[in-house]
Amino acid sequence: MTARLVTGAAGLVLGTYGAWLLLSRQDLDRLTGVAVWLAAGVVLHDFVLAPLVIVAAAAAARLLPRPARGPAAVGLVVLGSVTLLAVPVLGRFGARADNATLLDRPYTAGWLVLAGLVLTSVVVATVVRARRGTAGREGRSTDGPSARR
Repeated sequence: MTARLVTGAAGLVLGTYGAWLLLSRQDLDRLTGVAVWLAAGVVLHDFVLAPLVIVAAAAAARLLPRPARGPAAVGLVVLGSVTLLAVPVLGRFGARADNATLLDRPYTAGWLVLAGLVLTSVVVATVVRARRGTAGREGRSTDGPSARR
């Protein structure tokens, strides 16, 4: 309980400081742009991203074998999150011809390497789970009425 209160208080302090910096250092027209950007993020998340993830998870639960479901979910969360964060660099937004030091790496190649590593990890975890037979025992307690037989 104490850790939650400390974490919540720290978040509140940092959020308040960030809001103060935003409000004290921006023009009114930029604040309007920030508000639109924040609102668009919420709308895109709630009406586009979240439904797509729910549909993908439902399809995966029906199509994937039981040992693959957990690793596939983890892979989807990792790759999905990193991809969303990487959209600006993958799209090369902000690149300028007069400044070659901006976006100077092969970001697409790096993302492809990461995607390959995540996919390999999902496959390896699925094989290990299938061989051990652990996929059906997820979430079951070892000490309780179901454990006594």
